[in-house]
Amino acid sequence: MPTTKIIGIALIVIGIGLAFWGYRSSGSVGSQLTQAFAGSDSKVMTLYISGAVSFVVGLFLFIKK
Repeated sequence: MPTTKIIGIALIVIGIGLAFWGYRSSGSVGSQLTQAFAGSDSKVMTLYISGAVSFVVGLFLFIKK
């Protein structure tokens, strides 16, 4: 198995993990308070965005020939 495919699989797993961590963090009390007073929670959005980017890059590396 080429190195790029292994890196791709790792990035896919990391991306799913980051997105799940963001989902779990969005329901926390601290996140809800920040969202109520500031209007948005930048930590949760950062986790969602970095998870999505990691997943897409990993998928590209895994599929690439």
